[in-house]
Amino acid sequence: MDTGRWVVAGLDTGGTTINATVLDSVGRFLVEEMVESPSFVQAGPDKALEAMARALDDVLDLVGVPRSEVRAVGLDTPGPASADGVLSSRGSTNFGNLQWRGFDVRHALELRVGLPVVFNNDANAAALYAHHAHFAESARQRSSVSVIVGTGLGGGVVEAGQVIRGAAGMAGELGHIWIPMDGMLGPGQPVPACNCGLTGDAEAVASLTGIEKNLLPYWLTQFPGHELAAQPPHVAAKLVRRYGEAGDPLALKIFEQQAIALGRLLTIAANFTDPDAYLLGGGVVEAAPHFRDWFMARVRAHTVLRDEQAQASSIGLVPDLDMAGARGSAIAARATVMAATGLS
Repeated sequence: MDTGRWVVAGLDTGGTTINATVLDSVGRFLVEEMVESPSFVQAGPDKALEAMARALDDVLDLVGVPRSEVRAVGLDTPGPASADGVLSSRGSTNFGNLQWRGFDVRHALELRVGLPVVFNNDANAAALYAHHAHFAESARQRSSVSVIVGTGLGGGVVEAGQVIRGAAGMAGELGHIWIPMDGMLGPGQPVPACNCGLTGDAEAVASLTGIEKNLLPYWLTQFPGHELAAQPPHVAAKLVRRYGEAGDPLALKIFEQQAIALGRLLTIAANFTDPDAYLLGGGVVEAAPHFRDWFMARVRAHTVLRDEQAQASSIGLVPDLDMAGARGSAIAARATVMAATGLS
């Protein structure tokens, strides 16, 4: 292999779009902005694989790198999926076409583009990028837990610069960890239920779905006549952050509960993995700075660390979240190439 000039690509493939990036052999991203194209995943694997291959070609054209210099492609998709990229037999989030059930998307893309493909689920890929962005040169000596609040609650655990995948590829499913509900719920508030079938897990509280299905319906009963009650539930849920930024009391109650849930989740992480850093992304942490700081302060207040842990760790933010999946996928691909060739 020519160790002087080679690159890897990263493809973050979601329910509607693919974001692509390119990372060179020395760890420099050649793309500074979002490079998006339609994913066509709802049309099934055949059309989606063509879209991934086209996204790869387009991003290489953008940076002026020939295909011959690409050593591997990093791919991420929403889970659940195995560590080898076989989507769940029950289907994958946002991949609604029935043909995706049990589909080996990693191997199929490998055959389509004629290059090695390294797979992660999207949350793990974002967590990997967050880890490397946070620690930079010391990433391979550090550990982190990333929690990303979106429609659901994703995340990832990174140890010594590598994602912990687990036996079935489903490690780091932080959203589906049960958390204590005592002292968090309001008077008569039902225990929040998750789409996965659990009650009282972190995603049931700290997610957009949790707001729509669990938190907002309850708090509207506590604030009769609130103007959000006039909106359809899915619209109202998306507006809650704007109300929170404006100091609305109902919205602040919702985000207070989310902060408690995240703090309790990080407390569990502290006792299970004891990481160097806890990184939060998505949702409210992308809000206006004054509101983000308010929220982060409450997360910290509900994260119970031993004195030794508090001195040795930090709580930070996931940067560049829109690009984190593609960049994390590229980092994983580069690490695989380097390990296979004995480079460091």
